Amino acid sequence: MSRIAAPKAAPVSKRDPRTGVVQSQDDVCPVCKSARYMNPSLRFLVNPECYHKMCESCVDRIFSHGPAACPIKGCGRTLRKHRFREQTFEDIKVEREVDIRKKVGATFNRREEDFETLLAFNDYLNDVEDITFNLINGIDLEETNKKFEAYTRAHGKEIEENAQMAVQERQSFSAAQKLERQQARERREAARREEEEEKREVEENRRDVLNRLASGADAETVAKEGQRVQLKKRMDRQAATERQRQLQAAEDTQSERNGRFIIKGLRTKQKPEPEAPVDPFGGLRLVDSYFTLQDDYIWEGIQEASKDIKQTAGGYDVRDYAHRSLVAAFSGLGVFVADEMTQRGQLAQNDCAVSESVGFKDAEMISAS
Repeated sequence: MSRIAAPKAAPVSKRDPRTGVVQSQDDVCPVCKSARYMNPSLRFLVNPECYHKMCESCVDRIFSHGPAACPIKGCGRTLRKHRFREQTFEDIKVEREVDIRKKVGATFNRREEDFETLLAFNDYLNDVEDITFNLINGIDLEETNKKFEAYTRAHGKEIEENAQMAVQERQSFSAAQKLERQQARERREAARREEEEEKREVEENRRDVLNRLASGADAETVAKEGQRVQLKKRMDRQAATERQRQLQAAEDTQSERNGRFIIKGLRTKQKPEPEAPVDPFGGLRLVDSYFTLQDDYIWEGIQEASKDIKQTAGGYDVRDYAHRSLVAAFSGLGVFVADEMTQRGQLAQNDCAVSESVGFKDAEMISAS
Protein backbone atom coordinates (compact mmCIF):
# COMPACT_ATOMS: atom_id res chain seq x y z
CA MET A 1 0.00 0.00 0.00
CA SER A 2 1.35 3.43 -0.90
CA ARG A 3 1.92 6.22 1.55
CA ILE A 4 -0.85 8.31 -0.03
CA ALA A 5 -3.45 5.60 0.44
CA ALA A 6 -2.49 4.95 4.07
CA PRO A 7 -5.38 5.54 6.48
CA LYS A 8 -5.29 8.72 8.50
CA ALA A 9 -4.59 8.19 12.19
CA ALA A 10 -7.30 9.22 14.62
CA PRO A 11 -6.55 12.35 16.62
CA VAL A 12 -5.13 11.69 20.07
CA SER A 13 -7.48 12.90 22.78
CA LYS A 14 -7.51 12.74 26.55
CA ARG A 15 -9.84 13.85 29.33
CA ASP A 16 -8.89 16.69 31.63
CA PRO A 17 -8.79 15.25 35.19
CA ARG A 18 -9.91 18.57 36.69
CA THR A 19 -12.87 19.47 34.46
CA GLY A 20 -13.64 16.14 32.78
CA VAL A 21 -13.68 17.77 29.31
CA VAL A 22 -12.14 15.75 26.48
CA GLN A 23 -9.08 17.54 25.06
CA SER A 24 -8.16 16.70 21.48
CA GLN A 25 -4.95 17.50 19.61
CA ASP A 26 -7.09 18.95 16.82
CA ASP A 27 -8.34 21.78 19.10
CA VAL A 28 -7.34 25.07 17.49
CA CYS A 29 -7.79 28.59 18.81
CA PRO A 30 -10.03 30.47 16.34
CA VAL A 31 -8.15 33.74 17.03
CA CYS A 32 -4.43 32.93 16.87
CA LYS A 33 -4.75 29.47 15.25
CA SER A 34 -2.63 27.85 17.96
CA ALA A 35 -3.19 24.10 18.18
CA ARG A 36 -2.88 21.74 21.11
CA TYR A 37 -0.84 19.45 18.87
CA MET A 38 2.03 21.95 19.00
CA ASN A 39 1.37 23.12 22.57
CA PRO A 40 -0.07 20.33 24.79
CA SER A 41 -0.43 22.72 27.75
CA LEU A 42 -2.72 25.04 25.80
CA ARG A 43 -5.78 26.09 27.83
CA PHE A 44 -9.04 27.15 26.25
CA LEU A 45 -11.43 29.52 28.02
CA VAL A 46 -15.03 30.53 27.38
CA ASN A 47 -17.02 33.58 28.36
CA PRO A 48 -20.69 33.10 29.39
CA GLU A 49 -21.57 36.19 27.38
CA CYS A 50 -21.15 34.47 23.99
CA TYR A 51 -19.52 31.06 24.76
CA HIS A 52 -16.87 31.41 22.07
CA LYS A 53 -13.77 29.37 22.88
CA MET A 54 -10.30 30.95 22.68
CA CYS A 55 -6.92 30.24 24.19
CA GLU A 56 -5.66 31.80 27.41
CA SER A 57 -2.93 33.77 25.62
CA CYS A 58 -5.49 35.52 23.42
CA VAL A 59 -7.62 36.35 26.45
CA ASP A 60 -4.62 37.94 28.21
CA ARG A 61 -3.56 39.80 25.09
CA ILE A 62 -6.97 41.20 24.12
CA PHE A 63 -8.76 41.80 27.43
CA SER A 64 -5.96 42.72 29.86
CA HIS A 65 -6.48 46.46 29.35
CA GLY A 66 -10.24 46.40 29.86
CA PRO A 67 -13.46 45.29 28.16
CA ALA A 68 -13.23 44.61 24.46
CA ALA A 69 -15.32 43.19 21.66
CA CYS A 70 -15.28 39.47 21.00
CA PRO A 71 -12.67 38.78 18.28
CA ILE A 72 -14.78 36.05 16.69
CA LYS A 73 -16.18 37.24 13.36
CA GLY A 74 -19.86 38.16 13.49
CA CYS A 75 -20.11 38.31 17.31
CA GLY A 76 -19.03 41.77 18.47
CA ARG A 77 -20.24 41.37 22.08
CA THR A 78 -18.35 43.22 24.78
CA LEU A 79 -16.43 40.79 26.98
CA ARG A 80 -14.50 41.19 30.23
CA LYS A 81 -11.48 39.20 31.27
CA HIS A 82 -12.67 38.28 34.77
CA ARG A 83 -15.65 36.40 33.33
CA PHE A 84 -13.57 33.96 31.28
CA ARG A 85 -13.37 30.46 32.73
CA GLU A 86 -12.61 26.92 31.73
CA GLN A 87 -15.32 24.86 30.11
CA THR A 88 -17.07 22.50 32.54
CA PHE A 89 -19.10 20.36 30.15
CA GLU A 90 -17.90 18.85 26.92
CA ASP A 91 -20.95 20.11 25.01
CA ILE A 92 -21.03 23.91 24.91
CA LYS A 93 -24.84 23.84 24.62
CA VAL A 94 -25.07 22.06 27.95
CA GLU A 95 -22.65 24.63 29.40
CA ARG A 96 -24.89 27.47 28.25
CA GLU A 97 -28.10 25.81 29.48
CA VAL A 98 -26.62 25.19 32.94
CA ASP A 99 -25.53 28.83 33.22
CA ILE A 100 -28.96 30.09 32.16
CA ARG A 101 -30.70 27.84 34.66
CA LYS A 102 -28.38 29.05 37.43
CA LYS A 103 -29.12 32.67 36.54
CA VAL A 104 -32.88 32.14 36.40
CA GLY A 105 -32.87 30.05 39.58
CA ALA A 106 -30.97 32.75 41.46
CA THR A 107 -33.67 35.29 40.55
CA PHE A 108 -36.83 33.20 40.72
CA ASN A 109 -36.04 31.69 44.12
CA ARG A 110 -39.42 31.75 45.80
CA ARG A 111 -40.44 28.81 47.97
CA GLU A 112 -43.59 26.82 48.45
CA GLU A 113 -44.16 28.53 51.82
CA ASP A 114 -44.57 31.88 50.03
CA PHE A 115 -47.74 30.75 48.25
CA GLU A 116 -51.25 30.22 49.55
CA THR A 117 -51.89 26.99 47.65
CA LEU A 118 -49.86 24.29 45.97
CA LEU A 119 -51.57 25.11 42.67
CA ALA A 120 -50.25 28.69 42.80
CA PHE A 121 -46.74 27.40 43.48
CA ASN A 122 -46.95 24.98 40.55
CA ASP A 123 -48.15 27.78 38.26
CA TYR A 124 -45.16 29.85 39.38
CA LEU A 125 -42.78 26.99 38.57
CA ASN A 126 -44.43 26.61 35.16
CA ASP A 127 -43.89 30.31 34.39
CA VAL A 128 -40.25 30.05 35.46
CA GLU A 129 -39.72 27.05 33.21
CA ASP A 130 -41.31 28.93 30.29
CA ILE A 131 -38.87 31.81 30.78
CA THR A 132 -35.94 29.39 31.02
CA PHE A 133 -37.02 27.57 27.87
CA ASN A 134 -37.31 30.82 25.92
CA LEU A 135 -33.86 31.99 27.02
CA ILE A 136 -32.23 28.66 26.17
CA ASN A 137 -33.82 28.32 22.74
CA GLY A 138 -33.84 32.03 21.78
CA ILE A 139 -37.64 32.39 21.65
CA ASP A 140 -39.05 35.92 22.15
CA LEU A 141 -35.78 37.05 23.72
CA GLU A 142 -36.71 40.74 23.89
CA GLU A 143 -40.02 40.18 25.64
CA THR A 144 -38.58 37.47 27.91
CA ASN A 145 -35.65 39.67 28.96
CA LYS A 146 -38.05 42.54 29.70
CA LYS A 147 -40.14 40.26 31.88
CA PHE A 148 -37.02 38.97 33.62
CA GLU A 149 -35.69 42.47 34.33
CA ALA A 150 -39.09 43.74 35.48
CA TYR A 151 -39.39 40.90 37.96
CA THR A 152 -35.85 41.56 39.23
CA ARG A 153 -36.61 45.24 39.83
CA ALA A 154 -40.00 44.60 41.46
CA HIS A 155 -38.89 41.81 43.79
CA GLY A 156 -35.28 42.66 44.52
CA LYS A 157 -35.77 42.62 48.29
CA GLU A 158 -37.53 39.24 48.30
CA ILE A 159 -34.84 37.79 46.01
CA GLU A 160 -32.10 38.93 48.39
CA GLU A 161 -33.92 37.58 51.44
CA ASN A 162 -34.47 34.18 49.83
CA ALA A 163 -30.83 34.06 48.73
CA GLN A 164 -29.65 34.79 52.28
CA MET A 165 -32.05 32.16 53.57
CA ALA A 166 -30.58 29.60 51.18
CA VAL A 167 -27.05 30.48 52.32
CA GLN A 168 -28.08 30.07 55.96
CA GLU A 169 -29.65 26.71 55.21
CA ARG A 170 -26.49 25.51 53.47
CA GLN A 171 -24.37 26.69 56.38
CA SER A 172 -26.69 25.02 58.86
CA PHE A 173 -26.63 21.77 56.90
CA SER A 174 -22.84 21.87 56.63
CA ALA A 175 -22.50 22.55 60.37
CA ALA A 176 -24.89 19.70 61.18
CA GLN A 177 -22.90 17.32 58.98
CA LYS A 178 -19.64 18.42 60.59
CA LEU A 179 -21.10 17.93 64.06
CA GLU A 180 -22.42 14.51 63.11
CA ARG A 181 -19.01 13.42 61.81
CA GLN A 182 -17.35 14.70 64.97
CA GLN A 183 -19.82 12.83 67.18
CA ALA A 184 -19.25 9.66 65.15
CA ARG A 185 -15.49 9.98 65.68
CA GLU A 186 -16.02 10.53 69.40
CA ARG A 187 -18.27 7.47 69.62
CA ARG A 188 -15.70 5.33 67.83
CA GLU A 189 -12.97 6.63 70.11
CA ALA A 190 -15.08 5.96 73.20
CA ALA A 191 -15.84 2.43 71.99
CA ARG A 192 -12.13 1.81 71.39
CA ARG A 193 -11.21 3.11 74.86
CA GLU A 194 -13.95 1.00 76.42
CA GLU A 195 -12.70 -2.10 74.65
CA GLU A 196 -9.14 -1.45 75.79
CA GLU A 197 -10.32 -0.82 79.35
CA GLU A 198 -12.27 -4.06 79.34
CA LYS A 199 -9.26 -6.01 78.10
CA ARG A 200 -7.08 -4.41 80.77
CA GLU A 201 -9.58 -5.29 83.51
CA VAL A 202 -9.80 -8.89 82.28
CA GLU A 203 -6.01 -9.16 82.35
CA GLU A 204 -5.83 -7.65 85.85
CA ASN A 205 -8.53 -10.01 87.08
CA ARG A 206 -6.66 -13.00 85.61
CA ARG A 207 -3.42 -11.95 87.31
CA ASP A 208 -5.22 -11.42 90.61
CA VAL A 209 -6.74 -14.91 90.41
CA LEU A 210 -3.34 -16.46 89.66
CA ASN A 211 -1.72 -14.61 92.55
CA ARG A 212 -4.41 -15.73 94.99
CA LEU A 213 -4.17 -19.31 93.77
CA ALA A 214 -0.39 -19.16 94.20
CA SER A 215 -0.87 -18.00 97.80
CA GLY A 216 -2.85 -21.17 98.59
CA ALA A 217 -6.46 -19.92 98.49
CA ASP A 218 -9.35 -22.20 97.50
CA ALA A 219 -9.62 -22.42 93.70
CA GLU A 220 -13.44 -22.48 93.55
CA THR A 221 -13.79 -19.54 95.93
CA VAL A 222 -11.20 -17.52 94.04
CA ALA A 223 -12.91 -18.24 90.69
CA LYS A 224 -16.34 -17.21 91.99
CA GLU A 225 -14.94 -14.05 93.56
CA GLY A 226 -13.18 -13.14 90.33
CA GLN A 227 -16.35 -13.65 88.29
CA ARG A 228 -18.35 -11.55 90.76
CA VAL A 229 -15.87 -8.68 90.62
CA GLN A 230 -15.72 -8.80 86.83
CA LEU A 231 -19.52 -8.84 86.55
CA LYS A 232 -19.83 -5.87 88.91
CA LYS A 233 -17.31 -3.84 86.91
CA ARG A 234 -19.10 -4.67 83.65
CA MET A 235 -22.47 -3.57 85.09
CA ASP A 236 -20.97 -0.35 86.45
CA ARG A 237 -19.43 0.36 83.06
CA GLN A 238 -22.75 -0.25 81.27
CA ALA A 239 -24.59 2.02 83.73
CA ALA A 240 -22.01 4.77 83.18
CA THR A 241 -22.33 4.38 79.41
CA GLU A 242 -26.12 4.68 79.64
CA ARG A 243 -25.87 7.84 81.76
CA GLN A 244 -23.40 9.32 79.30
CA ARG A 245 -25.73 8.51 76.42
CA GLN A 246 -28.66 10.21 78.13
CA LEU A 247 -26.60 13.30 78.90
CA GLN A 248 -25.36 13.42 75.31
CA ALA A 249 -28.93 13.16 74.00
CA ALA A 250 -30.01 16.02 76.27
CA GLU A 251 -27.08 18.16 75.11
CA ASP A 252 -27.85 17.42 71.46
CA THR A 253 -31.47 18.46 71.94
CA GLN A 254 -30.46 21.68 73.68
CA SER A 255 -27.86 22.49 71.03
CA GLU A 256 -30.43 21.97 68.29
CA ARG A 257 -32.77 24.40 70.02
CA ASN A 258 -30.05 27.00 70.56
CA GLY A 259 -28.42 26.60 67.15
CA ARG A 260 -31.56 26.65 65.08
CA PHE A 261 -31.76 29.49 62.58
CA ILE A 262 -34.70 31.80 63.19
CA ILE A 263 -35.90 33.21 59.87
CA LYS A 264 -38.32 36.11 60.00
CA GLY A 265 -40.90 37.06 57.44
CA LEU A 266 -42.10 33.57 56.54
CA ARG A 267 -45.76 32.71 56.42
CA THR A 268 -46.95 30.44 59.20
CA LYS A 269 -47.82 27.13 57.60
CA GLN A 270 -51.15 25.87 58.83
CA LYS A 271 -51.23 22.18 59.52
CA PRO A 272 -54.26 20.47 58.01
CA GLU A 273 -56.77 19.17 60.49
CA PRO A 274 -56.87 15.40 60.78
CA GLU A 275 -59.63 13.92 58.70
CA ALA A 276 -62.52 12.35 60.57
CA PRO A 277 -63.08 8.63 60.08
CA VAL A 278 -65.44 7.75 57.26
CA ASP A 279 -69.00 7.12 58.49
CA PRO A 280 -70.98 5.30 55.80
CA PHE A 281 -74.22 5.67 57.80
CA GLY A 282 -74.03 9.48 58.07
CA GLY A 283 -74.14 9.60 61.87
CA LEU A 284 -76.84 6.96 62.27
CA ARG A 285 -75.96 4.81 65.28
CA LEU A 286 -77.02 1.20 64.92
CA VAL A 287 -77.10 0.45 68.64
CA ASP A 288 -79.51 -1.89 70.38
CA SER A 289 -81.52 0.22 72.82
CA TYR A 290 -83.71 -2.33 74.57
CA PHE A 291 -81.38 -5.27 75.14
CA THR A 292 -77.74 -6.31 75.46
CA LEU A 293 -76.63 -9.38 73.54
CA GLN A 294 -75.13 -12.04 75.80
CA ASP A 295 -72.54 -14.63 74.85
CA ASP A 296 -74.73 -17.64 75.55
CA TYR A 297 -78.48 -18.33 75.75
CA ILE A 298 -80.27 -21.50 76.86
CA TRP A 299 -82.74 -21.86 74.01
CA GLU A 300 -84.05 -25.07 72.60
CA GLY A 301 -82.84 -25.72 69.09
CA ILE A 302 -79.63 -23.69 69.20
CA GLN A 303 -77.69 -25.57 71.88
CA GLU A 304 -76.88 -28.45 69.55
CA ALA A 305 -76.03 -26.12 66.63
CA SER A 306 -73.56 -24.17 68.77
CA LYS A 307 -71.64 -27.36 69.54
CA ASP A 308 -71.88 -28.97 66.11
CA ILE A 309 -68.67 -28.60 64.13
CA LYS A 310 -70.51 -29.07 60.86
CA GLN A 311 -72.54 -25.93 61.59
CA THR A 312 -69.79 -23.70 62.97
CA ALA A 313 -67.13 -24.69 60.40
CA GLY A 314 -69.01 -22.90 57.64
CA GLY A 315 -69.13 -19.64 59.63
CA TYR A 316 -72.54 -20.02 61.23
CA ASP A 317 -72.82 -18.27 64.59
CA VAL A 318 -75.79 -18.84 66.86
CA ARG A 319 -75.39 -15.31 68.21
CA ASP A 320 -76.65 -13.97 64.88
CA TYR A 321 -79.83 -15.99 65.35
CA ALA A 322 -80.14 -14.77 68.95
CA HIS A 323 -79.70 -11.16 67.83
CA ARG A 324 -82.37 -11.44 65.13
CA SER A 325 -84.77 -13.04 67.62
CA LEU A 326 -84.25 -10.29 70.19
CA VAL A 327 -84.71 -7.57 67.56
CA ALA A 328 -87.98 -9.17 66.49
CA ALA A 329 -89.11 -9.49 70.12
CA PHE A 330 -88.39 -5.85 71.00
CA SER A 331 -89.32 -4.25 67.68
CA GLY A 332 -92.85 -3.34 68.79
CA LEU A 333 -92.01 -1.75 72.16
CA GLY A 334 -91.71 1.72 70.68
CA VAL A 335 -95.02 1.54 68.84
CA PHE A 336 -98.20 2.77 70.60
CA VAL A 337 -101.26 1.84 68.55
CA ALA A 338 -103.74 3.92 70.58
CA ASP A 339 -101.75 7.11 70.10
CA GLU A 340 -101.41 6.42 66.40
CA MET A 341 -105.19 5.91 66.07
CA THR A 342 -105.83 9.20 67.89
CA GLN A 343 -103.42 11.09 65.64
CA ARG A 344 -104.93 9.50 62.56
CA GLY A 345 -108.46 10.56 63.63
CA GLN A 346 -107.30 14.11 64.29
CA LEU A 347 -105.75 14.32 60.83
CA ALA A 348 -108.97 13.03 59.24
CA GLN A 349 -111.04 15.71 61.01
CA ASN A 350 -108.66 18.42 59.85
CA ASP A 351 -108.91 17.21 56.26
CA CYS A 352 -112.73 17.28 56.40
CA ALA A 353 -112.75 20.82 57.78
CA VAL A 354 -110.48 22.03 55.00
CA SER A 355 -112.65 20.35 52.35
CA GLU A 356 -115.83 21.93 53.70
CA SER A 357 -114.32 25.42 53.80
CA VAL A 358 -113.10 25.07 50.23
CA GLY A 359 -116.56 23.87 49.13
CA PHE A 360 -118.33 26.88 50.72
CA LYS A 361 -116.01 29.28 48.96
CA ASP A 362 -116.64 27.62 45.61
CA ALA A 363 -120.44 27.88 46.10
CA GLU A 364 -120.23 31.60 46.97
CA MET A 365 -118.15 32.25 43.86
CA ILE A 366 -120.70 30.45 41.65
CA SER A 367 -123.67 32.38 43.10
CA ALA A 368 -121.84 35.71 42.74
CA SER A 369 -121.16 35.03 39.10
